[in-house]
Amino acid sequence: MRLTVNIDASPLRRWHLLLIERLRTIPNIDLSVSLPAIELVDQSGLGPLFRVEGVLHNLRSEGLFSRVSRVDVTIPTSSPNGGSDLVLDLGDGRAAASARRWLLHFDGGAGEGALVAALLTGRMPLVELKEGGELIAAGRPGTEYGRILLATLDDVLSRVVTLIVSAVSGGRLRVPALPPTEDEQAAAAPQAGIARTIVKAGISKALELVYRSCFHAPHWRVGWRRLDGPDLFALKRHPDGGWTDLPDDGTRFYADPFPILHEGRLTLFVEDFPHATGKGIISAVEFGPDGPLGTPEPVFEQPCHLSYPFVFARDGEVWMIPESCSAGRVDLFRATAFPGGWVKEATLIEGVTASDATLIELDGSWWLFATVRDGGGSFSDALHLWSAPDFRGPWRAHPRNPVLIDIASARPAGRMVLRDGQLLRPVQDCRLGYGKALGIARVTQLDDAGFAQDIETILEAGPLWPGRRLHSLNSAGGFEFIDGSAMVRRNPLARRKPAAAHASS
Repeated sequence: MRLTVNIDASPLRRWHLLLIERLRTIPNIDLSVSLPAIELVDQSGLGPLFRVEGVLHNLRSEGLFSRVSRVDVTIPTSSPNGGSDLVLDLGDGRAAASARRWLLHFDGGAGEGALVAALLTGRMPLVELKEGGELIAAGRPGTEYGRILLATLDDVLSRVVTLIVSAVSGGRLRVPALPPTEDEQAAAAPQAGIARTIVKAGISKALELVYRSCFHAPHWRVGWRRLDGPDLFALKRHPDGGWTDLPDDGTRFYADPFPILHEGRLTLFVEDFPHATGKGIISAVEFGPDGPLGTPEPVFEQPCHLSYPFVFARDGEVWMIPESCSAGRVDLFRATAFPGGWVKEATLIEGVTASDATLIELDGSWWLFATVRDGGGSFSDALHLWSAPDFRGPWRAHPRNPVLIDIASARPAGRMVLRDGQLLRPVQDCRLGYGKALGIARVTQLDDAGFAQDIETILEAGPLWPGRRLHSLNSAGGFEFIDGSAMVRRNPLARRKPAAAHASS
């Protein structure tokens, strides 16, 4: 196929070069680029803001949105009418094209101005590729840097490249419909001017420094309750009785609760994150009829940060797949002295930055869900699938990976369950920040042809779960568990070390 990338309404930027590089790897694509006759002036007005953010957050200003010279384009240039089978239009749609044309939209508007306008209001835009009125592909990119436009643009543009490459390769990504959260509605204010945004950036950084000097950030907490009635999958709201906190001593937090009933005893595994070390380990505590029998004790540690201890029983053994995305692989461990004695049994997937790997067995086959950071972008918005005849492998990547780009519903948030023949999966809604809300999705397609899901409900923190975040959901042995954030003051006499930079808890 002869494909022309049309860049006519903005300066040539680094993300354009990244897109061209990725498109060149697709077999049977004859690629050319259409550029304006003269170098265009950058009219975004974002330069001063980027310089301020670079100083405030120690970031390089040469991100994916930065300008580059046309001499960096190493493939033929042509006009949109140069005999193409398809024109990929990255501009405002006004350029004429005799061939088929895919136009890139951000919240319904074409061109980079629509992207910048959406981000300046504080929301993540819906990205769509359309051919006329027909939708080709759609995604909701995300970021871990919601208040820093320079970094947010890098994350969003990285995932825009992923979406376009998937579409050109034959993928047809879609996103589930979902209602806006109350916080998101509040955030969708009119776009602020650049000068006002620069002032807000300075104030936000000052407030962040004050907050971090007084409080541990982040500080997660685990909530539990006895299941004397319907669970959250059935309730679709917080229980009337609320939740009981799993207490911590303030020097560490507990998150990612995974319970397992083994040999008649209920054991809860959690990420245990000491603020002094800035590195997560896995701890466990046994539960009795009335709650925890003590405090979580360390049972598993690795050189890298560990979280999301996905535990399950099979073949008379207990297994764990902890998140260790900084190691660049997904590993399987087996308990030799439960709840400890973990030994590595296999590397399931190699060479990926995968978050929150979650397994499900369906009709004799195993599926593995995880979000993957594909060379850049958010840790939480691109869902990849693998399948295998056995949980030990060999695992085969889904031919349509990523099967979903959606910051509101891609990242796993706990074990999946089967209800009345339907597969339900907890998902993280990170539209307004990592772990901000918990969604429950109903899977409507899961096969080699693709993946689809509908969002049944979104749960947020509130009076029955005070705090700012709601992050995961699991149950076993007559108990249900969630987690979210809390505010815990720092001990000024404690020795401080910087927290590890990761988008997981």
